Amino acid sequence: MELGVKQSEKNKFGQYFTPKVVADFMIEMANISEKSKILEPSCGEGIFLDLLKQKGFNNLTAYEIDQELAQEFDCVRYESFVSAKIDEKFDLIIGNPPYIRWKNLEDKLKQELSNNSIWNKYFNSLCDYLYIFILKSIELLNDNGQLIFICPEYWMSTTHSISLRNYMVQNGYFEEIYHFNETPIFDKVTVSIVIFKFVKSKQKSDKIKVAKFYANQKLTNETLQKLKFQVELKDAEYLKVTQFKTNERWLLQSDEVREELQILETNCLKKNQNTSLNLFDEDKQKFHTIGEFCDIGNGLVSGLDKAFQINGQILTENEIKATINVVKAKDLKPFVIGNITKYIYVNEGLEEDIFKKTYPNFHNHFQKYKSDLDKRYQYNRKINYWEWVFLRNFNLFKKEEKRIFVPCKERISNKDYFRFALVDEGIFPTQDVTAIFRKPNTKESIEYILAYLNNSIVFDWLKCNGIVKGNIVEFSEKPISSIPFRVIDWTNEKEVELHNSISEQAKNYLKNQDKSFLELINQSFNKLFSITQ
Repeated sequence: MELGVKQSEKNKFGQYFTPKVVADFMIEMANISEKSKILEPSCGEGIFLDLLKQKGFNNLTAYEIDQELAQEFDCVRYESFVSAKIDEKFDLIIGNPPYIRWKNLEDKLKQELSNNSIWNKYFNSLCDYLYIFILKSIELLNDNGQLIFICPEYWMSTTHSISLRNYMVQNGYFEEIYHFNETPIFDKVTVSIVIFKFVKSKQKSDKIKVAKFYANQKLTNETLQKLKFQVELKDAEYLKVTQFKTNERWLLQSDEVREELQILETNCLKKNQNTSLNLFDEDKQKFHTIGEFCDIGNGLVSGLDKAFQINGQILTENEIKATINVVKAKDLKPFVIGNITKYIYVNEGLEEDIFKKTYPNFHNHFQKYKSDLDKRYQYNRKINYWEWVFLRNFNLFKKEEKRIFVPCKERISNKDYFRFALVDEGIFPTQDVTAIFRKPNTKESIEYILAYLNNSIVFDWLKCNGIVKGNIVEFSEKPISSIPFRVIDWTNEKEVELHNSISEQAKNYLKNQDKSFLELINQSFNKLFSITQ
Protein backbone atom coordinates (compact mmCIF):
# COMPACT_ATOMS: atom_id res chain seq x y z
CA MET A 1 0.00 0.00 0.00
CA GLU A 2 1.68 3.16 -1.12
CA LEU A 3 1.17 6.85 -0.66
CA GLY A 4 -3.34 7.75 -4.95
CA VAL A 5 -6.09 5.32 -5.00
CA LYS A 6 -8.64 6.49 -7.51
CA GLN A 7 -8.68 10.23 -6.90
CA SER A 8 -12.50 10.31 -6.84
CA GLU A 9 -12.80 8.18 -3.69
CA LYS A 10 -11.61 8.82 -0.17
CA ASN A 11 -7.94 7.94 0.13
CA LYS A 12 -8.34 6.02 3.35
CA PHE A 13 -5.13 4.02 2.97
CA GLY A 14 -2.78 6.97 2.34
CA GLN A 15 -1.82 5.67 -1.10
CA TYR A 16 0.25 7.70 -3.57
CA PHE A 17 1.85 5.54 -6.23
CA THR A 18 5.53 5.90 -7.01
CA PRO A 19 6.54 7.03 -10.51
CA LYS A 20 8.57 4.39 -12.39
CA VAL A 21 11.65 6.60 -12.76
CA VAL A 22 11.76 7.10 -8.98
CA ALA A 23 11.18 3.42 -8.14
CA ASP A 24 13.96 2.46 -10.58
CA PHE A 25 16.32 4.96 -8.93
CA MET A 26 15.54 3.57 -5.46
CA ILE A 27 16.25 -0.01 -6.55
CA GLU A 28 19.59 1.17 -7.96
CA MET A 29 20.47 2.50 -4.50
CA ALA A 30 20.37 -1.04 -3.06
CA ASN A 31 23.58 -3.04 -2.70
CA ILE A 32 22.27 -6.60 -3.05
CA SER A 33 22.64 -9.84 -5.04
CA GLU A 34 19.99 -11.69 -7.07
CA LYS A 35 19.53 -14.14 -4.17
CA SER A 36 18.83 -11.39 -1.62
CA LYS A 37 15.53 -11.63 0.26
CA ILE A 38 13.47 -8.54 -0.50
CA LEU A 39 10.31 -7.25 1.16
CA GLU A 40 7.93 -4.54 0.06
CA PRO A 41 5.57 -3.77 2.97
CA SER A 42 2.98 -1.77 0.98
CA CYS A 43 3.24 -2.71 -2.66
CA GLY A 44 0.31 -0.77 -4.15
CA GLU A 45 0.08 -1.36 -7.89
CA GLY A 46 3.36 -3.29 -7.81
CA ILE A 47 5.76 -0.92 -9.58
CA PHE A 48 8.69 -1.98 -7.36
CA LEU A 49 7.85 -5.69 -7.74
CA ASP A 50 7.66 -5.36 -11.53
CA LEU A 51 11.01 -3.60 -11.77
CA LEU A 52 12.72 -5.97 -9.32
CA LYS A 53 11.55 -8.98 -11.37
CA GLN A 54 12.78 -7.34 -14.59
CA LYS A 55 16.20 -6.92 -12.96
CA GLY A 56 16.37 -10.62 -11.99
CA PHE A 57 15.33 -10.43 -8.34
CA ASN A 58 12.82 -13.20 -7.57
CA ASN A 59 13.12 -13.80 -3.82
CA LEU A 60 10.31 -11.34 -3.16
CA THR A 61 7.65 -10.90 -0.47
CA ALA A 62 5.07 -8.12 -0.46
CA TYR A 63 2.13 -6.97 1.63
CA GLU A 64 -0.90 -5.00 0.44
CA ILE A 65 -4.09 -4.14 2.30
CA ASP A 66 -6.08 -3.34 -0.88
CA GLN A 67 -7.03 -6.63 -2.60
CA GLU A 68 -7.77 -4.89 -5.90
CA LEU A 69 -4.09 -4.05 -6.40
CA ALA A 70 -1.04 -5.97 -7.73
CA GLN A 71 -3.04 -9.13 -8.50
CA GLU A 72 -0.57 -10.28 -11.18
CA PHE A 73 2.14 -11.01 -8.59
CA ASP A 74 2.08 -14.30 -6.67
CA CYS A 75 4.34 -12.95 -3.89
CA VAL A 76 1.72 -10.54 -2.51
CA ARG A 77 0.03 -11.30 0.81
CA TYR A 78 -3.25 -9.40 1.15
CA GLU A 79 -3.10 -8.47 4.79
CA SER A 80 -1.94 -5.55 6.87
CA PHE A 81 1.83 -5.35 7.22
CA VAL A 82 1.28 -3.68 10.61
CA SER A 83 -0.43 -6.75 12.11
CA ALA A 84 1.20 -9.49 10.04
CA LYS A 85 3.19 -12.12 12.00
CA ILE A 86 6.48 -12.23 10.07
CA ASP A 87 9.14 -14.68 11.27
CA GLU A 88 11.74 -14.22 8.52
CA LYS A 89 14.36 -11.50 8.05
CA PHE A 90 15.21 -9.58 4.87
CA ASP A 91 18.29 -8.14 3.15
CA LEU A 92 16.36 -5.27 1.58
CA ILE A 93 13.07 -3.63 2.47
CA ILE A 94 12.02 -1.09 -0.12
CA GLY A 95 8.98 0.95 -1.04
CA ASN A 96 6.65 3.81 -0.38
CA PRO A 97 4.89 3.37 2.97
CA PRO A 98 1.52 5.00 3.67
CA TYR A 99 1.49 8.30 5.49
CA ILE A 100 -1.63 9.30 7.38
CA ARG A 101 -1.94 11.48 10.48
CA TRP A 102 -3.70 9.74 13.37
CA LYS A 103 -6.67 12.12 13.24
CA ASN A 104 -7.26 11.14 9.58
CA LEU A 105 -6.99 7.36 10.15
CA GLU A 106 -10.00 5.11 9.59
CA ASP A 107 -11.39 3.73 12.88
CA LYS A 108 -10.40 0.22 11.77
CA LEU A 109 -6.75 1.27 11.38
CA LYS A 110 -6.80 3.13 14.72
CA GLN A 111 -8.10 -0.03 16.41
CA GLU A 112 -5.38 -2.07 14.74
CA LEU A 113 -2.68 0.26 16.06
CA SER A 114 -4.19 0.35 19.56
CA ASN A 115 -3.77 -3.46 19.74
CA ASN A 116 -0.24 -3.46 18.29
CA SER A 117 2.68 -4.08 20.68
CA ILE A 118 5.20 -2.09 18.60
CA TRP A 119 2.85 0.90 18.39
CA ASN A 120 2.14 0.80 22.13
CA LYS A 121 5.83 0.54 22.99
CA TYR A 122 7.09 3.42 20.81
CA PHE A 123 4.18 5.59 19.65
CA ASN A 124 0.95 7.34 20.63
CA SER A 125 -2.05 9.06 19.06
CA LEU A 126 0.03 12.11 18.09
CA CYS A 127 2.10 9.94 15.76
CA ASP A 128 1.75 9.10 12.08
CA TYR A 129 0.88 5.74 10.50
CA LEU A 130 4.18 6.00 8.63
CA TYR A 131 6.23 5.58 11.84
CA ILE A 132 5.31 1.95 12.48
CA PHE A 133 6.16 1.01 8.88
CA ILE A 134 9.68 2.38 9.31
CA LEU A 135 10.30 0.85 12.74
CA LYS A 136 8.81 -2.59 12.02
CA SER A 137 10.79 -2.72 8.75
CA ILE A 138 14.04 -2.15 10.61
CA GLU A 139 13.14 -4.93 13.05
CA LEU A 140 12.69 -7.27 10.07
CA LEU A 141 16.10 -6.52 8.50
CA ASN A 142 19.10 -8.84 8.73
CA ASP A 143 22.30 -7.34 10.10
CA ASN A 144 23.61 -4.96 7.42
CA GLY A 145 20.19 -5.12 5.76
CA GLN A 146 19.04 -2.01 3.92
CA LEU A 147 15.85 0.04 4.24
CA ILE A 148 15.09 2.28 1.23
CA PHE A 149 11.90 4.32 1.55
CA ILE A 150 10.34 7.36 -0.07
CA CYS A 151 8.16 9.39 2.30
CA PRO A 152 7.48 12.91 3.61
CA GLU A 153 10.30 14.65 5.44
CA TYR A 154 8.42 16.04 8.46
CA TRP A 155 9.07 13.07 10.81
CA MET A 156 12.78 13.85 10.76
CA SER A 157 12.27 16.90 12.96
CA THR A 158 8.82 16.72 14.54
CA THR A 159 8.51 16.31 18.31
CA HIS A 160 6.32 13.22 18.21
CA SER A 161 8.71 11.07 16.17
CA ILE A 162 11.57 11.30 18.70
CA SER A 163 11.12 7.65 19.78
CA LEU A 164 11.37 6.51 16.14
CA ARG A 165 14.46 8.62 15.51
CA ASN A 166 16.16 7.37 18.68
CA TYR A 167 15.40 3.77 17.68
CA MET A 168 16.98 4.34 14.26
CA VAL A 169 20.13 5.93 15.71
CA GLN A 170 20.52 2.99 18.11
CA ASN A 171 20.05 0.37 15.39
CA GLY A 172 21.97 1.63 12.38
CA TYR A 173 22.93 4.58 10.23
CA PHE A 174 21.93 6.51 7.12
CA GLU A 175 24.01 6.09 4.00
CA GLU A 176 22.16 8.45 1.61
CA ILE A 177 19.31 10.93 1.80
CA TYR A 178 17.74 12.75 -1.17
CA HIS A 179 15.56 15.71 -0.23
CA PHE A 180 12.99 17.11 -2.67
CA ASN A 181 11.43 20.38 -1.64
CA GLU A 182 9.13 21.74 -4.37
CA THR A 183 9.52 18.80 -6.74
CA PRO A 184 6.08 17.39 -7.71
CA ILE A 185 6.73 13.66 -7.25
CA PHE A 186 3.18 12.65 -6.30
CA ASP A 187 -0.10 13.96 -7.65
CA LYS A 188 -1.70 16.61 -5.41
CA VAL A 189 0.95 16.24 -2.69
CA THR A 190 2.81 19.41 -1.74
CA VAL A 191 4.90 18.30 1.25
CA SER A 192 8.69 17.96 1.11
CA ILE A 193 9.69 14.40 0.21
CA VAL A 194 12.80 12.37 1.09
CA ILE A 195 14.26 9.16 -0.28
CA PHE A 196 16.57 7.57 2.27
CA LYS A 197 18.81 4.53 2.57
CA PHE A 198 19.22 3.25 6.12
CA VAL A 199 21.55 0.37 7.04
CA LYS A 200 20.85 -1.80 10.09
CA SER A 201 24.22 -2.20 11.73
CA LYS A 202 26.16 -2.06 15.00
CA GLN A 203 28.93 -0.28 13.07
CA LYS A 204 28.43 3.37 12.23
CA SER A 205 29.36 5.35 9.17
CA ASP A 206 30.70 8.82 9.97
CA LYS A 207 28.84 10.93 7.38
CA ILE A 208 25.56 10.87 5.48
CA LYS A 209 25.63 11.72 1.77
CA VAL A 210 22.85 14.29 1.28
CA ALA A 211 21.53 15.76 -1.97
CA LYS A 212 18.87 18.49 -1.86
CA PHE A 213 16.85 19.48 -4.93
CA TYR A 214 14.68 22.60 -4.94
CA ALA A 215 13.32 22.84 -8.48
CA ASN A 216 9.57 22.74 -9.12
CA GLN A 217 9.80 20.33 -12.05
CA LYS A 218 9.10 16.66 -12.72
CA LEU A 219 11.96 14.31 -11.91
CA THR A 220 13.77 12.67 -14.80
CA ASN A 221 16.30 9.85 -14.78
CA GLU A 222 18.95 12.35 -15.92
CA THR A 223 18.27 14.62 -12.91
CA LEU A 224 18.29 11.69 -10.48
CA GLN A 225 21.60 10.40 -11.84
CA LYS A 226 23.16 13.84 -11.46
CA LEU A 227 21.94 13.99 -7.86
CA LYS A 228 23.29 10.49 -7.21
CA PHE A 229 26.78 11.32 -8.48
CA GLN A 230 26.60 14.87 -7.10
CA VAL A 231 27.11 16.52 -10.48
CA GLU A 232 26.77 20.31 -10.40
CA LEU A 233 23.13 21.11 -11.08
CA LYS A 234 21.00 24.24 -10.86
CA ASP A 235 18.73 24.09 -7.80
CA ALA A 236 20.77 21.27 -6.21
CA GLU A 237 22.88 21.34 -3.05
CA TYR A 238 25.21 18.59 -1.83
CA LEU A 239 26.21 18.04 1.78
CA LYS A 240 28.10 15.60 3.98
CA VAL A 241 26.14 15.53 7.22
CA THR A 242 27.42 13.96 10.44
CA GLN A 243 25.31 10.95 11.51
CA PHE A 244 22.31 11.94 13.61
CA LYS A 245 22.27 11.53 17.38
CA THR A 246 19.57 10.57 19.86
CA ASN A 247 17.30 13.25 21.35
CA GLU A 248 17.83 15.77 18.57
CA ARG A 249 15.93 17.05 15.58
CA TRP A 250 17.40 15.77 12.36
CA LEU A 251 18.31 18.72 10.18
CA LEU A 252 19.50 18.21 6.63
CA GLN A 253 21.96 21.04 7.03
CA SER A 254 25.73 21.35 7.09
CA ASP A 255 27.47 20.66 10.39
CA GLU A 256 28.24 24.39 10.60
CA VAL A 257 24.55 25.35 10.42
CA ARG A 258 23.54 22.61 12.88
CA GLU A 259 26.18 23.84 15.32
CA GLU A 260 25.06 27.45 14.84
CA LEU A 261 21.43 26.57 15.62
CA GLN A 262 22.50 24.67 18.72
CA ILE A 263 24.38 27.79 19.87
CA LEU A 264 21.28 29.92 19.29
CA GLU A 265 18.93 27.62 21.19
CA THR A 266 21.42 27.20 24.05
CA ASN A 267 21.75 30.99 24.27
CA CYS A 268 17.98 31.34 24.53
CA LEU A 269 17.44 28.58 27.12
CA LYS A 270 15.41 29.44 30.16
CA LYS A 271 17.21 29.04 33.46
CA ASN A 272 17.53 25.40 34.55
CA GLN A 273 16.61 24.21 31.04
CA ASN A 274 19.78 22.58 29.80
CA THR A 275 19.05 19.02 28.74
CA SER A 276 18.61 18.15 25.10
CA LEU A 277 15.58 16.00 25.94
CA ASN A 278 13.71 19.13 26.96
CA LEU A 279 13.78 20.16 23.32
CA PHE A 280 11.11 17.51 22.76
CA ASP A 281 8.95 18.14 25.81
CA GLU A 282 6.24 20.40 24.47
CA ASP A 283 4.69 20.91 27.90
CA LYS A 284 7.83 22.64 29.10
CA GLN A 285 8.98 25.51 26.97
CA LYS A 286 12.70 25.09 26.73
CA PHE A 287 13.89 28.44 25.44
CA HIS A 288 12.60 31.97 25.54
CA THR A 289 10.62 32.85 22.42
CA ILE A 290 9.61 36.02 20.58
CA GLY A 291 6.00 35.28 21.53
CA GLU A 292 6.79 35.86 25.23
CA PHE A 293 8.10 39.36 24.55
CA CYS A 294 6.07 40.54 21.58
CA ASP A 295 2.42 40.84 20.50
CA ILE A 296 1.98 39.57 16.96
CA GLY A 297 -0.92 40.03 14.54
CA ASN A 298 -1.71 39.35 10.90
CA GLY A 299 -2.85 42.38 8.91
CA LEU A 300 -6.27 43.77 8.03
CA VAL A 301 -8.34 42.15 5.27
CA SER A 302 -9.95 44.41 2.67
CA GLY A 303 -11.07 41.59 0.41
CA LEU A 304 -10.00 43.53 -2.70
CA ASP A 305 -6.92 45.67 -2.12
CA LYS A 306 -6.91 47.51 -5.44
CA ALA A 307 -10.40 48.93 -4.72
CA PHE A 308 -9.21 50.58 -1.50
CA GLN A 309 -5.98 52.11 -2.79
CA ILE A 310 -5.93 55.84 -3.52
CA ASN A 311 -3.82 56.80 -6.49
CA GLY A 312 -3.72 60.57 -6.78
CA GLN A 313 -7.49 61.22 -6.71
CA ILE A 314 -8.70 64.64 -5.55
CA LEU A 315 -10.27 64.22 -2.10
CA THR A 316 -12.48 66.31 0.15
CA GLU A 317 -11.43 67.10 3.72
CA ASN A 318 -13.70 64.33 5.05
CA GLU A 319 -12.14 61.89 2.62
CA ILE A 320 -8.59 62.81 3.56
CA LYS A 321 -9.48 62.05 7.20
CA ALA A 322 -11.00 58.70 6.14
CA THR A 323 -7.73 57.23 4.92
CA ILE A 324 -5.01 55.15 6.56
CA ASN A 325 -1.36 54.66 5.66
CA VAL A 326 -0.48 51.10 4.66
CA VAL A 327 2.77 49.31 3.88
CA LYS A 328 2.47 46.33 1.52
CA ALA A 329 4.71 43.25 1.61
CA LYS A 330 6.39 44.24 -1.67
CA ASP A 331 7.59 47.49 -0.06
CA LEU A 332 9.38 45.80 2.86
CA LYS A 333 13.16 45.43 3.01
CA PRO A 334 15.43 44.25 5.84
CA PHE A 335 15.19 46.98 8.54
CA VAL A 336 13.47 49.60 6.34
CA ILE A 337 10.36 50.19 4.22
CA GLY A 338 9.93 51.57 0.71
CA ASN A 339 6.60 53.09 -0.33
CA ILE A 340 3.63 53.90 1.86
CA THR A 341 0.21 53.45 0.20
CA LYS A 342 -2.92 55.40 1.19
CA TYR A 343 -6.03 53.27 1.65
CA ILE A 344 -9.67 54.26 2.01
CA TYR A 345 -10.92 53.40 5.48
CA VAL A 346 -14.61 54.05 6.20
CA ASN A 347 -16.03 51.74 8.85
CA GLU A 348 -18.83 53.78 10.37
CA GLY A 349 -21.84 51.60 9.49
CA LEU A 350 -23.28 54.30 7.21
CA GLU A 351 -26.30 53.97 4.94
CA GLU A 352 -25.32 54.24 1.28
CA ASP A 353 -26.95 57.63 0.71
CA ILE A 354 -25.04 59.10 3.70
CA PHE A 355 -21.83 57.47 2.47
CA LYS A 356 -22.35 58.99 -1.01
CA LYS A 357 -23.05 62.44 0.43
CA THR A 358 -20.14 62.40 2.92
CA TYR A 359 -17.57 60.76 0.64
CA PRO A 360 -18.62 61.58 -2.98
CA ASN A 361 -15.23 60.83 -4.59
CA PHE A 362 -14.93 57.53 -2.72
CA HIS A 363 -18.46 56.58 -3.79
CA ASN A 364 -17.62 57.31 -7.41
CA HIS A 365 -14.30 55.44 -7.16
CA PHE A 366 -15.89 52.26 -5.75
CA GLN A 367 -18.52 51.92 -8.51
CA LYS A 368 -16.18 50.18 -10.96
CA TYR A 369 -15.29 47.58 -8.28
CA LYS A 370 -18.78 47.19 -6.78
CA SER A 371 -19.67 43.80 -8.27
CA ASP A 372 -16.32 42.26 -7.18
CA LEU A 373 -16.62 43.84 -3.73
CA ASP A 374 -20.09 42.36 -3.28
CA LYS A 375 -18.64 38.88 -3.96
CA ARG A 376 -16.15 39.08 -1.07
CA TYR A 377 -16.43 36.60 1.79
CA GLN A 378 -18.84 38.21 4.28
CA TYR A 379 -17.72 36.59 7.56
CA ASN A 380 -21.37 35.84 8.45
CA ARG A 381 -22.47 39.48 8.48
CA LYS A 382 -23.59 42.13 6.00
CA ILE A 383 -20.58 44.11 4.83
CA ASN A 384 -21.09 47.26 2.75
CA TYR A 385 -19.03 47.31 -0.42
CA TRP A 386 -16.98 50.32 0.78
CA GLU A 387 -16.04 48.63 4.09
CA TRP A 388 -13.16 46.32 4.96
CA VAL A 389 -14.24 42.73 5.50
CA PHE A 390 -12.07 41.82 8.52
CA LEU A 391 -10.41 44.31 10.86
CA ARG A 392 -8.49 41.68 12.79
CA ASN A 393 -5.98 43.01 15.36
CA PHE A 394 -7.11 46.60 14.65
CA ASN A 395 -6.69 47.69 18.27
CA LEU A 396 -3.15 46.32 18.28
CA PHE A 397 -2.30 48.27 15.14
CA LYS A 398 -3.75 51.50 16.62
CA LYS A 399 -1.11 51.49 19.38
CA GLU A 400 0.95 54.65 19.28
CA GLU A 401 4.32 53.02 18.96
CA LYS A 402 6.70 51.72 16.34
CA ARG A 403 6.14 48.24 15.02
CA ILE A 404 8.00 45.63 12.94
CA PHE A 405 6.41 44.39 9.70
CA VAL A 406 7.33 41.18 7.84
CA PRO A 407 5.71 39.62 4.74
CA CYS A 408 3.30 36.78 5.65
CA LYS A 409 5.07 34.58 3.13
CA GLU A 410 8.64 34.76 1.90
CA ARG A 411 10.28 32.73 -0.87
CA ILE A 412 13.80 31.78 0.19
CA SER A 413 15.08 29.82 -2.80
CA ASN A 414 16.99 32.83 -4.09
CA LYS A 415 17.83 34.79 -0.94
CA ASP A 416 19.47 34.34 2.45
CA TYR A 417 17.61 37.01 4.42
CA PHE A 418 14.12 37.91 5.62
CA ARG A 419 12.52 41.35 5.48
CA PHE A 420 11.73 42.45 9.03
CA ALA A 421 11.27 46.24 8.73
CA LEU A 422 10.72 48.93 11.37
CA VAL A 423 7.59 50.99 10.70
CA ASP A 424 6.37 54.19 12.36
CA GLU A 425 3.24 54.37 14.47
CA GLY A 426 0.03 55.06 12.55
CA ILE A 427 0.97 52.76 9.66
CA PHE A 428 -1.14 49.64 9.16
CA PRO A 429 -0.47 46.20 7.66
CA THR A 430 -2.84 44.48 5.23
CA GLN A 431 -3.29 40.74 4.96
CA ASP A 432 0.03 40.10 3.21
CA VAL A 433 1.93 41.49 6.23
CA THR A 434 2.33 40.41 9.86
CA ALA A 435 3.07 43.03 12.54
CA ILE A 436 5.18 42.63 15.70
CA PHE A 437 4.93 44.93 18.76
CA ARG A 438 6.86 44.94 22.03
CA LYS A 439 4.76 43.76 24.95
CA PRO A 440 4.38 46.49 27.63
CA ASN A 441 6.77 44.76 30.06
CA THR A 442 9.50 43.98 27.49
CA LYS A 443 12.73 45.80 28.36
CA GLU A 444 14.59 45.03 25.12
CA SER A 445 14.25 47.88 22.61
CA ILE A 446 12.27 47.58 19.39
CA GLU A 447 15.54 48.25 17.51
CA TYR A 448 17.24 45.35 19.33
CA ILE A 449 14.34 43.03 18.41
CA LEU A 450 14.47 44.29 14.80
CA ALA A 451 18.21 43.64 14.51
CA TYR A 452 17.83 40.24 16.16
CA LEU A 453 15.09 39.11 13.74
CA ASN A 454 17.20 40.19 10.76
CA ASN A 455 20.24 38.27 12.00
CA SER A 456 21.43 35.44 9.74
CA ILE A 457 21.21 32.94 12.62
CA VAL A 458 17.44 33.56 12.86
CA PHE A 459 17.17 33.10 9.08
CA ASP A 460 18.87 29.70 9.37
CA TRP A 461 16.72 28.71 12.35
CA LEU A 462 13.48 29.54 10.51
CA LYS A 463 14.65 27.82 7.35
CA CYS A 464 15.10 24.64 9.40
CA ASN A 465 12.34 24.96 12.01
CA GLY A 466 9.73 27.38 10.68
CA ILE A 467 6.61 26.55 8.69
CA VAL A 468 8.21 25.94 5.28
CA LYS A 469 6.11 24.75 2.35
CA GLY A 470 8.19 24.20 -0.72
CA ASN A 471 10.55 27.15 -0.62
CA ILE A 472 8.01 29.46 1.05
CA VAL A 473 8.43 30.35 4.72
CA GLU A 474 5.21 31.38 6.45
CA PHE A 475 5.15 34.26 8.94
CA SER A 476 1.82 34.03 10.69
CA GLU A 477 1.54 34.56 14.43
CA LYS A 478 2.44 31.01 15.47
CA PRO A 479 5.76 30.57 13.62
CA ILE A 480 6.98 34.05 14.61
CA SER A 481 5.99 33.40 18.23
CA SER A 482 8.11 30.23 18.27
CA ILE A 483 11.41 31.90 17.25
CA PRO A 484 13.99 31.52 20.07
CA PHE A 485 14.73 34.93 21.63
CA ARG A 486 18.02 36.03 23.19
CA VAL A 487 16.87 37.93 26.25
CA ILE A 488 19.20 40.36 27.98
CA ASP A 489 20.38 39.71 31.52
CA TRP A 490 19.90 43.23 32.87
CA THR A 491 22.17 42.50 35.84
CA ASN A 492 25.06 41.79 33.48
CA GLU A 493 26.82 45.03 32.47
CA LYS A 494 28.41 43.48 29.38
CA GLU A 495 25.03 42.28 28.06
CA VAL A 496 23.39 45.64 28.73
CA GLU A 497 26.24 47.37 26.91
CA LEU A 498 25.85 45.04 23.89
CA HIS A 499 22.07 45.57 23.86
CA ASN A 500 22.55 49.34 23.83
CA SER A 501 25.21 49.12 21.13
CA ILE A 502 22.99 46.94 18.89
CA SER A 503 20.05 49.33 19.40
CA GLU A 504 22.21 52.35 18.54
CA GLN A 505 23.75 50.77 15.42
CA ALA A 506 20.27 49.74 14.24
CA LYS A 507 19.09 53.35 14.62
CA ASN A 508 22.12 54.51 12.65
CA TYR A 509 21.40 52.02 9.87
CA LEU A 510 17.75 53.11 9.75
CA LYS A 511 18.88 56.70 9.13
CA ASN A 512 21.17 56.13 6.15
CA GLN A 513 21.43 52.39 5.28
CA ASP A 514 25.22 52.39 5.60
CA LYS A 515 26.10 48.68 5.60
CA SER A 516 29.04 49.19 7.96
CA PHE A 517 26.45 49.49 10.76
CA LEU A 518 25.16 46.00 9.91
CA GLU A 519 28.69 44.67 10.35
CA LEU A 520 28.88 46.28 13.78
CA ILE A 521 25.49 44.78 14.70
CA ASN A 522 26.68 41.30 13.67
CA GLN A 523 29.87 41.68 15.70
CA SER A 524 27.85 42.66 18.77
CA PHE A 525 25.51 39.68 18.37
CA ASN A 526 28.51 37.35 17.99
CA LYS A 527 29.83 38.67 21.30
CA LEU A 528 26.41 38.28 22.92
CA PHE A 529 26.09 34.68 21.74
CA SER A 530 29.55 33.89 23.12
CA ILE A 531 28.60 34.93 26.67
CA THR A 532 27.89 31.83 28.74
CA GLN A 533 24.39 31.88 30.11
